[in-house]
Amino acid sequence: MLGMVNLVSLLVSSIGFTVFYSLSVRPAHMEITNRKDAYKLAARYRMVCSLCMGVAFINFVLYRWFPVSFISVPVNFPWPYWISLVLAIVLGIPAGLLMVVAIRDAGKETMKPDKEHTLYTGIYDTIRHPQAIAELTVWNVCALVLHSPLLTLVAALYTPIWNMWCFVEEKDLILRYGQSYREYQKRTGMFIPRRRTR
Repeated sequence: MLGMVNLVSLLVSSIGFTVFYSLSVRPAHMEITNRKDAYKLAARYRMVCSLCMGVAFINFVLYRWFPVSFISVPVNFPWPYWISLVLAIVLGIPAGLLMVVAIRDAGKETMKPDKEHTLYTGIYDTIRHPQAIAELTVWNVCALVLHSPLLTLVAALYTPIWNMWCFVEEKDLILRYGQSYREYQKRTGMFIPRRRTR
């Protein structure tokens, strides 16, 4: 019973953070449609998204102790736990460092979109969505630490959600920054650094 409640909560909170983050990355669009408080509203949406994501993460972890029996996915990976732990460390250290650098370079804009903010620099000169890469990796790292094939599958299902967010956000950034953002897209990779040409 607790396992089913936890799984339903994970599903609902995942839908919640998907919807609210999608809304939070569209302040320029909301402003065009006559929302004078568009950037404040986007910040509120991002806060709700963060709360939903926090609940989803708790559900994610709790699944280890409250698995659902009718799902025919094994509770554990077939290999020893230490292998999952080593994989988690190998993925987790670079993802953690990337997240720290990306949040530092994005500044307050990570949680509060700001109309006056200029294009990012730092790691954003190399890739356009370092936070998305780091966050997705963190879900996979957590699944490995919990030694759970089902949670790894859930983390994989999050991949198209994060991709969708990036495309939605970029449409809005084109509205905000115009041609300068289009030029930035040409010279910078979305998820993988581009080779610089002389």
